[in-house]
Amino acid sequence: MSGDILLQVKGLKKYYPAGSSLFGRNQRYVKAVDGVDLAIRRGQTVGLVGESGCGKSTLGKSVLRLIEPTQGSVEFEGQDVLRLPPKKMRELRKRMQIVFQDPYSALNPRMTVFETVRSPLDAFGIGDRQTREKKVMDVIEYVGLSRQQMHRYPHEFSGGQRQRMIIARALVLEPSFIVCDEPVSALDVSIRSQVLNLMQDIQRERGLTYLFISHDLSVVKHVSDQVAVMYLGRIVEQASRTQIFSNPQHPYTQALMSAIPIPDAGHRRQHTTLEGDVPSPLDPPQGCHFHTRCPQAVPRCAAQAPCLRETEPGHWTACHLCSGTPQKEGQA
Repeated sequence: MSGDILLQVKGLKKYYPAGSSLFGRNQRYVKAVDGVDLAIRRGQTVGLVGESGCGKSTLGKSVLRLIEPTQGSVEFEGQDVLRLPPKKMRELRKRMQIVFQDPYSALNPRMTVFETVRSPLDAFGIGDRQTREKKVMDVIEYVGLSRQQMHRYPHEFSGGQRQRMIIARALVLEPSFIVCDEPVSALDVSIRSQVLNLMQDIQRERGLTYLFISHDLSVVKHVSDQVAVMYLGRIVEQASRTQIFSNPQHPYTQALMSAIPIPDAGHRRQHTTLEGDVPSPLDPPQGCHFHTRCPQAVPRCAAQAPCLRETEPGHWTACHLCSGTPQKEGQA
């Protein structure tokens, strides 16, 4: 594994049992994540985008092993996360944290700010009482809250302040990697930029690496170095932010980009309308999962699943209509 790659995901799958078919002959599965390859370099932000239900959050939680993947491998700092015994996995969790989507449900209403941020230190037995208190106070101030607010409860704060509490709780263990699962989607528009700027400042100052999950392309464009586009459990395109937004190659990515509002009233973007609904992950289409909605689909799309191909340097696309070099194991 390359020395500057912090996280390497290979062939990751997460299937959920969903009962048997007629007469109980065949077990059926919801294919939430269906063979994902992804590499994240140190200090970068990879934005993971796609429609609701495409498997973004499941992928993020599987990477952290908050849910157990069905198949595949996750290498973090040179260790295969999925093969670690419980004791070693527990130690590794100090280096891998998550910021959840909903700042209201992610906090214990009976715990003060101070208790919430201190809880990871208590769980891992880090430092003595005085050391913990100082560390908690420092990180609370670092995310923009005051010491005078430390002994208040979550219901006494706004949504933006609660998200700062969650960020502080994630930072207190000094991780190197954070999964940001729709961290601003539940916030007012006026607060989103403040939280996003805070997260970017923290990343620069602490050298953090983010997997930033979102369905909001404008947010992803603002924060990401690399962008991965996910559809029905699979990565269909991955490239730098500039490449994705200036030259989207997969028909699904093109449709997403066409839906981005343009602030200039005198300029119109050609809008691509996708026919039909997103298929169920319980019974995804054969071949390319997107072919049932794709305006460019050809017969091969229904018969064979495309692999990621490098269509230009650093730009990977899973589409039969895009020519390029097939992906080799370990590339992303």
